[in-house]
Amino acid sequence: MSTGSHGEVQQDDGRFRVTRWTIEPGGAIPMHRHDHDYVVVPLVDDTMYAVAPDGSEIAAELRIGESYTRIAGVEHRVENRGSTNTIVFVEVERL
Repeated sequence: MSTGSHGEVQQDDGRFRVTRWTIEPGGAIPMHRHDHDYVVVPLVDDTMYAVAPDGSEIAAELRIGESYTRIAGVEHRVENRGSTNTIVFVEVERL
C-alpha cells in the first residue's frame, strides 16, 4: 500500500505537539506506536481504519469536531480505504 499520507506539525512547545494529518484515498499512516496520550479532532466526516500489529482492526467513524482520546502505547497503521475522500484530522499529543 502506498503511504499517501503526511503530517504537518503545527505546534510543539515541549508540553503538547499538535499535528495535522492528511490521508489520501487509498493511503495510510504506516505502523507506529504512540508514546504519549493523545486526542484526535476530525476535520471531516468519514471512516478510517486502525489496524493493529496482530491484524485486528477498528473502523473509526469520524465526525467533524467530535474528538476522541487514546492512551499511550497504542500501536497501529491508519488507513483511508475510500476511493474519493481525503481524511484530515488534528492530533494533539500530551508530551
